[in-house]
Amino acid sequence: MSDKTEEQKEKPAAESKPTPQDQIVEVQHTVLIGEKEISYTVTTGTLILKEETENKGDKAGESEGEKPKASVFFVAYTRNDVDDQAQRPVTFSFNGGPGSASVWLHLGALGPRRVWMDDIGNLPPPPYRLVDNAHSILDTTDLVFIDPVLTGYSRAVVGEKAKEFLNFKKDIESVGDFIRLYTTRYQRWLSPKFLIGESYGTTRAAGLSGYLQDRHGMYLNGIMLVSSILDFGTADFHPANDLPHLLYLPTFAATAWYHQRLEAPLQKDLRALLDEVEAFALGEYTTALMKGAALTAEERAVIRQRLVRYTGLSADYLDRVNLRIEIMRFTKELLRDQRRTVGRLDSRFTGIDRDAGGETFEYDPSMANIIGPYTAAFNDYVRRELNFQSDLPYEVLNFKANEQWSFAQHENRYVEVSETLRKAITANPYLKIFVANGYYDLATPYFATEYTFNHLSLDPDLQPNIAMRYYEAGHMMYIHQPSLAQLKQDLAAFIKGAVPQA
Repeated sequence: MSDKTEEQKEKPAAESKPTPQDQIVEVQHTVLIGEKEISYTVTTGTLILKEETENKGDKAGESEGEKPKASVFFVAYTRNDVDDQAQRPVTFSFNGGPGSASVWLHLGALGPRRVWMDDIGNLPPPPYRLVDNAHSILDTTDLVFIDPVLTGYSRAVVGEKAKEFLNFKKDIESVGDFIRLYTTRYQRWLSPKFLIGESYGTTRAAGLSGYLQDRHGMYLNGIMLVSSILDFGTADFHPANDLPHLLYLPTFAATAWYHQRLEAPLQKDLRALLDEVEAFALGEYTTALMKGAALTAEERAVIRQRLVRYTGLSADYLDRVNLRIEIMRFTKELLRDQRRTVGRLDSRFTGIDRDAGGETFEYDPSMANIIGPYTAAFNDYVRRELNFQSDLPYEVLNFKANEQWSFAQHENRYVEVSETLRKAITANPYLKIFVANGYYDLATPYFATEYTFNHLSLDPDLQPNIAMRYYEAGHMMYIHQPSLAQLKQDLAAFIKGAVPQA
């Protein structure tokens, strides 16, 4: 006889969880680019990433299938007046962090709408607004902006562990699998394909160059790296690692030049100054730091005075830091006498701390300059113009994700993806690389990027695959309007040059 009560017998079985579904909307718009009106379709929404599963049991009804893992948000722009998509490039775009949504490249540089700021890139007073982007590259390539899981509106599905996506390997796999899914769903396998990433997005892009080739057989025409970092050893200020002190010096000098902290002869021409500083960094300065305690007092004095000349810092300060300038200390020290700090992302901008003491700034004034306008503009744009509805917070910068990020695959060594990129170019010798550098970028300094590519060990026959350009702005060089205009020209020329002519 059963022990169950009548109430228990009548209780229905728990309903299964609803299967996550794609959520897609489309709208039509036009934009004026280069005096030509471009008609385009915007596809906004989420695609469900699924993981293949196997029948591991012998229960009736079990079978192979796909298990939903994550809902990935994207915004795609496709030009309408295209007869043959096989001739039309498509570019997949993302930012970095890790933990950043794709909003920066989307509404700052590439998309048909951009956040309005003045020519310098100064913070405007709220409320903020969007304007048509006459420098969009939509005239040259279709665009797909991807928010990695836990950024933007992208989330792990119910029942899946969000933390699973917070690591170097899974991030590359999930973004790569989204690119494959989008390419398949929207029939773009025969289109010329490009990636563009910014900051940690360049790390992701280099990783994807290998993953897309090896896992999905997807060969790319080109990769565009904006404010690149492929070797973290070039940027980690840590005892016994003198490399960043050498590689940051030209950007320290550029920053001092911008704020008029150098002697008059050096203030005449930025590029001439940087040529001189680079030669010093690779020569006497490298030798001095390599000597360490073996450096004589006379040699130390000579190096100290050269650093005074190039950085605007005092001899006393340089002596106290043992001739080694650390980035966060520099942001506080350069304008300490004016009670101002300089930005990390863009050292053209200055901030005000509670006091002029302390070793580092309280906040990055260059980040404070952009976070408000971009956040407000996107949240309005996605609903008002793109008609996508979600009550989730749009995670522009997910600091929690950044803090929990795992680089377990690089345990006991610096994160490095330049070798992955070398192998990808070697296997696909038609893969072209474009690198955009900001002179005032203290997050990913241009000289460190040059060092990385100079140590790529790429075959001489493949060296022409690499193109580098420089802009008189910072990490997001496109907030500076002259740099945005030049970046558009450079990207468009690169894409056209990387696509075989029929």
